[in-house]
Formats: sequence, structure tokens, C-alpha cells
Amino acid sequence: MSDRPRTLVPVQERHGEANAPLAPLTTFRLGGPANRLITATTDDEVVAAVRAADDAGTPLLIIGGGSNLVISDKGFDGTALRIATTGFELDGTALTLAAGENWSDAVARTVEAGLAGIECLAGIPGSAGATPVQNVGAYGQEVATTITEVTAYDRRAGETVTLTNEQCGFAYRDSRFKQHPDRFVVLRVRLALEDAGGLSAPLKYAETARALGVEVGDRVPLDIARKTVLALRAGKGMVLDPEDHDTWSAGSFFTNPILTEAEHAAFLERVRDRLGPDTAPPAFPAGDGLVKTSAAWLIDRAGFTKGYGTGPARISTKHTLALTNRGEATTEDLLALAREVRDGVHAAFGITLVNEPVTVGVSL
Repeated sequence: MSDRPRTLVPVQERHGEANAPLAPLTTFRLGGPANRLITATTDDEVVAAVRAADDAGTPLLIIGGGSNLVISDKGFDGTALRIATTGFELDGTALTLAAGENWSDAVARTVEAGLAGIECLAGIPGSAGATPVQNVGAYGQEVATTITEVTAYDRRAGETVTLTNEQCGFAYRDSRFKQHPDRFVVLRVRLALEDAGGLSAPLKYAETARALGVEVGDRVPLDIARKTVLALRAGKGMVLDPEDHDTWSAGSFFTNPILTEAEHAAFLERVRDRLGPDTAPPAFPAGDGLVKTSAAWLIDRAGFTKGYGTGPARISTKHTLALTNRGEATTEDLLALAREVRDGVHAAFGITLVNEPVTVGVSL
């Protein structure tokens, strides 16, 4: 028997809802039920539910905003814990967010407060607690540049810990939390924002700068930056809309490949052979001699264009990186499409795409 201190929670919250549907809790609207679903609204409830599951040896699935989950049609044979904690605390330019806070709403509130640093991450679905796990990023910003520390429950140590930015091990769409998915449960995220007199952080993304009619490196009014990003995302089906099946997705399904110099040279040779000597695929420095290229470019040039597919799971009509549920899809339908795209890109260019969403009970 564990000698760890216990946090008492009401009986109904401990036991939760049996045979609970999980599809409505995900942006894909896919997946079968969990044996039990518990909704936690405080950090103490989160810790108590995690400890109870661990002590009983019960498999545990953590759900925040559900925007990065692909759950098996059979569901989850264990306890699903939905984190619904709240908390938005500003102390000067320091922001503390509870893990259950809606991320897009939190970004809007920082813009209203005149603080820069995450305005280009507007419209990203999901919860604040998920952002350090994926090192969420878009339009030239990523949370690794503003997060100062993360408070999490360490299931291995059986205690709440605080990790510094460096201890989080951030990399492109990666972190220590993602590398050890069964160890940490994020409770709080702290960020250092900037008071730039109502202006944004310097713009780093060429598409955003073009849309605003400015140069990369310029600053623009915060609200204009946020609204511009929201418009760009909406144009790609990347802003959630219950009435629009093009948004029934996990956003970008595949990460942008990062290649060594040798891999990049081999890739360019494949491009020349397939598309001609004058074709120049996107290439961005990724540090230490690495090169990042575009997954969307690869998918499109491999023949999987916008709207591809005839079944209930198809590529978005607005963006090739988004795989969508057209309303009646199953998880297997989605995975079949994902495998077709992955294998087609590999056959065309010798690059294996990696899925960004977390898979539960299934694999690509």
C-alpha cells in the first residue's frame, strides 16, 4: 500500500462516468469509449485521479482539449482523465495558466492585456497544458521561447515538480513530456511575455509579414497580428468550426521533416528526377547542418492534393496537411488515408512522414 498523502475528492468525481464516449472530446470526433471518464477541475483532483489509477495499475489517458488525439475505434481500456482546471494569472508580464485553460482564449486575453509573445499562436485548438508537450508553434512562434517553467505531477516520483525551460527539453514539436508520456502530467504553465507598447513580437514568418504588408522582423499592433493569423488559419481550415468538416481534424497531421545534409542531397536528387531540374523544394536551416522541408509540399507533389479522397476521411479542401473526418468516418478510415499519404510520399521522395497527433490504441 502506498504511503503517499491522499487528497480527498467527492465520490462521484473519483468513480467518474462508466463506458464514456471519447469522440465528442476530440476535434476529430473519432474513437470509442473509455471504461471510465473522470473530469478534474482542480490540481488536487488531477493528482488524486492519477495516483488512484497508478496505485490500481489502471491504464490512464490524459485528455485536455482533445485536439491532438487519434483514439482507437475500440476506445480506451482504462480511465480517461479530462483536465478541466481553470486559472489565468497575470503578474506584470508573467503569465501563469492552468493546464485546462483554453489556449486560444488565453492568447486573446494576453493580446487584450497588451502583451506580446504568443499572439501568432492564436486559434490553435486545445488546452494550455498540451502546449509544452508538443512545443506548440505556428507562424514563427513556439511556446518554448516564452515558457519559463512547467509545474507537473511526476508519476514516477509520486510528487509535484517544477521544471525549468531547459529541463523541459524543448525541440521542434517535441519535449521531455512527449518523450516520457507516462511520467508527467502538466498542471500549470508559466510564460514570460513582453510589453512592447501594444506591438507584437518581431514577425518571423514570411507569410504573416506578406499578409500584413510589412517586412520580416517588423512589429505590428498586437490585435492586428492576432486577427491576421486567425484569418490565415481559417483560410486553411485550421480554426475549429462545428459546422465545417474541413476543421474536423487535428490541424497538421504530419510534422515537417528535418533532414541531414546527406538525406537532403538524396531528396533533391529524387525531386530532380521526378519534377525536373528547376524544381526547388522548400528548405529552412534547422541547426547543426540540418535542413527542414515542408510536409505540405511533399504531400501535394506526391499527388495528394487538397480534397483528396472519396471516402469519409479526406484531405482538407483548404490545406494538404489536414486530414479530416467528413462526418461519418472511423479511426480506421482516417488511418488508412494517413498511411496512403505517408507511403505515397516515401515512394515519391524517400522521406517518411511522422504523425504529429498522439495515437491511442492504434499506430500509423
